[in-house]
Amino acid sequence: MNEVLKRISPFTMMLFIIAIQVIALLLANPFRASDIQAFSNPESVWNPLYYILLILVFTAFLLLIIRLGKRWVIQVIIGLVIISTLYFVYSSVLLNLDSGWLIAIAATAVTAFFLFYYPEWYVIDLVGILIGAGAAAIFGISFAVLPALILLIALAVYDFISVYETKHMVSLAEGVVDLNLPVLFVLPRTRGYSHMKWSREASQASGEEKLEKREAFFMGLGDAVIPTVLVISANTFLNAPMFGLINIPALGAAIGTLVGYVGLMLLVLKGKPQAGLPFLNSGAIVGLLIASYLVGVKPF
Repeated sequence: MNEVLKRISPFTMMLFIIAIQVIALLLANPFRASDIQAFSNPESVWNPLYYILLILVFTAFLLLIIRLGKRWVIQVIIGLVIISTLYFVYSSVLLNLDSGWLIAIAATAVTAFFLFYYPEWYVIDLVGILIGAGAAAIFGISFAVLPALILLIALAVYDFISVYETKHMVSLAEGVVDLNLPVLFVLPRTRGYSHMKWSREASQASGEEKLEKREAFFMGLGDAVIPTVLVISANTFLNAPMFGLINIPALGAAIGTLVGYVGLMLLVLKGKPQAGLPFLNSGAIVGLLIASYLVGVKPF
């Protein structure tokens, strides 16, 4: 059974990407109605540059905090981001209900309670799906298709450099993997796996030991969120034939992301850790372009 779990866990993780895509699609219109956007002008090609600069500064700050041994600061900052994103998600869903804001506060408080006081892997994954979908929806409606494409290309290059060249993304993962925060998805590789127990033991180990001795498969939340930004952007800003609640170019981007993920996992299963965004973002972009061509839509 354990061997089977080791084989299927990476591909089961693809369901998390699909869940984020679907929920983000459902959240996009409520967020627009509530005017929850990161940028006032989605068409500006400067938006992705501002976003990347923010990522660079924030990453440098996190690495400094890890080096100083003040990881509780990371927990506080990311915890506040998680709580605010959860509230945006719940309040947008409950937008038309009387006292919807009060229900949203209560739902946020309950979710946060389980996350911080019982951070088992399935709790972390559920919260990760909610905040991942919320983030993808917010940025998807904040970037028109061309800025979204620029963002995906730039972040794919950045992910490649940070994993293979500078390796600071590996250091960052080693520093936060045992903090029980939904910045990573977790799927067990063995039966009876407890993430709470593992994180207590991992907190006493070095960074490399944490990753080498893990009994679960991890995937960064950004690997699901960033390509979904293009899916939401295409669905929001392109006038194209629809397939249910998604238009064809956006559907192409969604399918392309999953194809890229399969290619990524085939390499990972050979024992070769890989940067995720070069595969996932490339799949999303190619899928968008192919689908746009098939229905005669100019994506930008």
